[in-house]
Amino acid sequence: MTTRDYTANVISATKVVPDGNFITSKASGVWDINEALDLIKGGNWPNAANFPPDAFVDALFQTHLYTGNSSTRTITNGIDLSGKGGLVWIKDRDSGSNAHLLYDTERGAYKALKSSSNAANQTRSTGLTGFTSSGFTLGSLGAENGSSNDKVSWTFRKQPKFFDVVTYSSNQSSSQTINHNLGSVPGMIMVKRTSASANWAVYHRGSNGGTNPEEYALNLNTSGAPNQGTSFWNDTAPTSTQFTVGNNALTNDSDPADYVAYLFAHNNNDGGFGEPGDQDIIKCGSYSGSSGDINVNLGFEPQWLLIKEATGSNNQAWHIVDTMRAFEAPPFHDNGSQWLEANTDNAETGDGQYQRVAVTSTGFFLTGNNYGWGRNGETYIYMAIRRGGMQTPTAASDVFSTQLQNAGGSYTKTTGFVADMILQASRDTVLVKRPYDRLRGGSKYLETSSTSAEASGGTMEFDNNTGYTGVTSLNTVDWIWKRARGYFDIVAYTGNGATSNSVAHNLGVVPEMMWIRRRDAVEAWQVPVLITSSGYRNMRLDTTYEGQAISSYTDYTGLKSQPTSTNFVLGQNSQTNVSDGTFIAYLFVTAAGVSKFGSFTQSGATNVDCGFTGDTPSFIIIKRTDAAGDWYIFDSERGIVAGNDPYLELNSTDAEVTNTDIVDPYSGGFATTSSLTNGDYIFYAIAATS
Repeated sequence: MTTRDYTANVISATKVVPDGNFITSKASGVWDINEALDLIKGGNWPNAANFPPDAFVDALFQTHLYTGNSSTRTITNGIDLSGKGGLVWIKDRDSGSNAHLLYDTERGAYKALKSSSNAANQTRSTGLTGFTSSGFTLGSLGAENGSSNDKVSWTFRKQPKFFDVVTYSSNQSSSQTINHNLGSVPGMIMVKRTSASANWAVYHRGSNGGTNPEEYALNLNTSGAPNQGTSFWNDTAPTSTQFTVGNNALTNDSDPADYVAYLFAHNNNDGGFGEPGDQDIIKCGSYSGSSGDINVNLGFEPQWLLIKEATGSNNQAWHIVDTMRAFEAPPFHDNGSQWLEANTDNAETGDGQYQRVAVTSTGFFLTGNNYGWGRNGETYIYMAIRRGGMQTPTAASDVFSTQLQNAGGSYTKTTGFVADMILQASRDTVLVKRPYDRLRGGSKYLETSSTSAEASGGTMEFDNNTGYTGVTSLNTVDWIWKRARGYFDIVAYTGNGATSNSVAHNLGVVPEMMWIRRRDAVEAWQVPVLITSSGYRNMRLDTTYEGQAISSYTDYTGLKSQPTSTNFVLGQNSQTNVSDGTFIAYLFVTAAGVSKFGSFTQSGATNVDCGFTGDTPSFIIIKRTDAAGDWYIFDSERGIVAGNDPYLELNSTDAEVTNTDIVDPYSGGFATTSSLTNGDYIFYAIAATS
């Protein structure tokens, strides 16, 4: 390197310390190896393996549920609004007299718009009172924070290829071009005049079936069909940097007027989000109603969905569903998915077995000829946002918890994360182990020790951002999982009875253990476990059966081929793929430092290294594979000590055993004692959570 390289500005001689160890960080200047190593040790050097928080939907969008208290409070949802900017949309779930209220960082706190009204800006001095680096603050107003009322808030953060907010004033001309920072062509634009009363104007790329959508505008505050005309958007399609308005009073009045525009992206295999950096997180599209079932493939599992009929004169509402309030998988049951309507002040509602929409691992499902959601012959537009958990966890406490509860009725537990699956076991003489999950809803349960079909009458409620609510008359232990890439996933699917049924999952890696169960009939639990890099062993959760190696992928074994990081393929087996049968699958895998699936050979006493740092695991499952044996389950809340450890058996209804010492503490893993019969075993462990 010569002086000329610096003076010619080929290389900057000035070192600029990077802003983190993310793949997007830069370390300009000339660094020697020791300087670079010092920064690497301090975690402040670009690393292609690390993705910044804004690469994941969790930092950009949140559905947050809370109960009003009529007092000043802070809502913490992990979204940086004060630094990045965005939109907060609030609705009372219980009351039909409180409107949807929209606040954004461009207009500032205290200023609300109603999605169900044409009203101008409202000043609400004790409504939403501020934006923070992790959420927002509220005053005492009833619609935002009324005492004992259940509320939902949807927060959208500004981010290229996801969402943007801009304000502008009319130019009293025939047209005007508005700049934006979405960085991609908008899929939907919601415009509202803020200085006077006027209907909302909504551009959607799916209007008129996607043909010349710039000639149409829907009204967010009404249920009517699209309005056709060139004056809304000046008959000009939006671009990745601008959108155009004509001389319509809803978007660009001839008199002085102020407006706000909310711009939502449409990712089409170009989102650039997620751990691989190639994932989509938002889609704005359309589908056709049908007399038969409708499956809309997004390429991802949604957590939030807005649907509106966009043809005809049927006056259908703008429906909003989300997974926090119950956006469940088929089949439809109980209260089903709960929806709100953006164009009305109606309280939350659902209609059980006549439920309109359900979530799938790749999109959403609707029953045929569905009034307001899939009527035959009509076209529907939608906006969908991907489910969170796109990144592999690094701390067990972020995705797993064990909770003990004494008999006594209703209880609420705080986990610090969204609960997606709860495996509850009673510890008394009448013992059952029931997995509950968000996809099926808290009223539905199965039993790990039984082949009985799915039953109603469950007692779990999942509508909580940091925990869950249950009811028990027994002494119980609850084990709670959060879904996350590279750690744990849940898939609800319907069998096709064919010789091959490919089921998509969102684990992002090859599953190492799968619990598969038919829901609608009596069948055994199927548990394929990855014993070697190239082969699975098929076991059963409800018996001591040691299973058998899958030497060839046939219909009989359930698995038709070896699972991949995106799919598992099932054969023509009634336990995993009967025609129209409904199934649930729980997928487990090793996440470095968080969870570990593996095998060991017991010989007297054995130390099992899980690769964890420090403490003994908080949770352990052990199952023998070369002979019959129980599915032992231990946890640190009940005790994993150098002495007797309480354990339960997933395959039986036997009482909790407290007088036997099978496992002992071992740094980074666990130790087995001579009380465990010699043989070959699989295990699944989760690292310490505190």
